Amino acid sequence: MTQATSTQIQLVSRPAGWPVPQNFRTVTVDLPPLAPGQVRVRNDYISVDPYMRGRMNDAESYTPPFALGETMTGGAVGHVIASQSDRFAEGDLVIHPLGWRDVAQGPAEAFSPVQEVPGAAESLYLGLLGMTGRTAYVGLTAVAGLRPGDTVFVSGAAGAVGSAAGQFARLLGASRVVGSAGSARKVELLTGRYWFDAALNYKDAPVREQLPALIPEGIDVYYDNVGGDHLEAAIDVMNRDGRAALCGSISGYNAEKPTPGPDNLHMLTTKGLMLKGFTVGFYQDRFAEFQQKVAEWFTAGRLVHDETVVEGLDHAVDGFLDMMRGGNIGKTVVKI
Repeated sequence: MTQATSTQIQLVSRPAGWPVPQNFRTVTVDLPPLAPGQVRVRNDYISVDPYMRGRMNDAESYTPPFALGETMTGGAVGHVIASQSDRFAEGDLVIHPLGWRDVAQGPAEAFSPVQEVPGAAESLYLGLLGMTGRTAYVGLTAVAGLRPGDTVFVSGAAGAVGSAAGQFARLLGASRVVGSAGSARKVELLTGRYWFDAALNYKDAPVREQLPALIPEGIDVYYDNVGGDHLEAAIDVMNRDGRAALCGSISGYNAEKPTPGPDNLHMLTTKGLMLKGFTVGFYQDRFAEFQQKVAEWFTAGRLVHDETVVEGLDHAVDGFLDMMRGGNIGKTVVKI
């Protein structure tokens, strides 16, 4: 077997506030010969996601921080190009967590065969048909307990998880779905493409002022990707026994000091509200249900999706930074 190399992106310093390109470096490493039970994969697409910003901090969380001077990780999909394992043959399409590089190598157990859906592009297994979609689905179902007839508010609704959550909510029987986004173009996409009944541009005026006019009947379920002012505004208009699935708080990911919490938490008591944070890994028992349901919706043409595709590993950091500033539509992936 010929000598193989892998180009990889590493974190070399921890961001203070917004990340900058100087926090990262690109290296090329020689890969050792495959050991028994290992596979080598050429990545076709890698994922960049908001949660990765949290892993750049040296802080305790649900997953360890990225180590300085080591290659970062994240979702990736690609083809096996060499195998010393009975589990995979050359050419197999796999998904795995060894992103931020063009070639990945490791034990076969680190890779999973893709359950291919007819008509789906490879990149969708990182997005709508992968972790992004699973996150939206379990947040609505297992966390918020969405019921037919519920009114739903989704923050960050033009992003990867938000645009999936809005569509899933409608397909699961929500009577009204409202979202927030950060530009007029994204607001138009929400109502014209992603099945939202109404949407607001949070840059036009405080969310707390805009939301009551959009949802005079109140909301039963809040899917939160943003936190901060969006969470505060949602609590204001939540109906009795309302439920919030707290998926992310991107509004504070780059803050240099802790931001104040909502000033209306007393409403959790007076309205009997439930706010529950989660990560998708908590609900692996719901993945098979998701796979079946969303594959059916996709093949029936009942789902739409958009991607922001960044060309080349050398632009992966740029794609990540642009996504963090809201420059993406739908899921951001890097095409290797």
